Amino acid sequence: MTLNQLRYFCVASRCHSITKAAQELYLTQPTVSVAIRDLEIEFGVSLFYRKGNQLMLTEEGEGLYEKANYILQYCNELLADHSSINRVKPPVRIGIPPMLSTVFFPELLDAFKDKYPSISVILDEYGSVRACNLVQDDTLDLALVNMELYNIDKFNREVLANDQIVFCVHESHPLAEKEVISTKEMALENLIFFNADSVQNELLKTRFELDGLTPNIFMRSSQIYTTIQFLKNGKCGCFLYSSMVNKFPGVVGIPLDPPIKVNIGMIWKKGKFISNDMQKVIHFTSKYYQEHSLVKI
Repeated sequence: MTLNQLRYFCVASRCHSITKAAQELYLTQPTVSVAIRDLEIEFGVSLFYRKGNQLMLTEEGEGLYEKANYILQYCNELLADHSSINRVKPPVRIGIPPMLSTVFFPELLDAFKDKYPSISVILDEYGSVRACNLVQDDTLDLALVNMELYNIDKFNREVLANDQIVFCVHESHPLAEKEVISTKEMALENLIFFNADSVQNELLKTRFELDGLTPNIFMRSSQIYTTIQFLKNGKCGCFLYSSMVNKFPGVVGIPLDPPIKVNIGMIWKKGKFISNDMQKVIHFTSKYYQEHSLVKI
């Protein structure tokens, strides 16, 4: 078994094709085929089966892919840390929903860069649902998400904060003085929801459906500050986390009755090699929110 054999196997697994793997690797098809065949002979298993025009991993192939991918990532990390050519280490890629990026990450990222100036971090805004999918396919290393996902057990995870969803209106809105608000009352209002890949949307949709109501959604947005501008006319409402409300002057957050409580946390792929830089991000983020707690309910 060689690292090249493992690399060719992993690329073929990802591409579902020997031809596409060879193109990506700038090799001939026979070179890739022979490498995979040699692995199968060495381990005494079949690694692929065909489904139409695609190669699919067998159960044994899935097990080898997980371990081979881990080994290759570890080797890349080793080279980046110790190469005499002064290789540039890849950045840690973090997905973060627009709503969470407002309250959770700006101060943390500044503090992290102060402590680890040599570690590069790239943030991409995605809803929690999309971010989880991108972590699973290795496009992202980590993601900050609303952890009320149906498939959250598929990931390694750490809870960073507890919060709740609140109904938000401008202080000039007729409902601004209410202490709590019911689904029936909210259904009568013009509502702004976030885009479709938001876990919050699913939680709210379920709440309205259980009460036999349909929310009057007049806009979907992924931009927090656009949403806040619409609230200023005093004629519509939106849904934010309670920890966000004090970030926006003139906005009032009204708890739902009954409340929708959520956990906010960080996830990463099970079985993935955790680089030293990723370990530092995970540890720093966890410690930061222990020392700078948001809302505990």
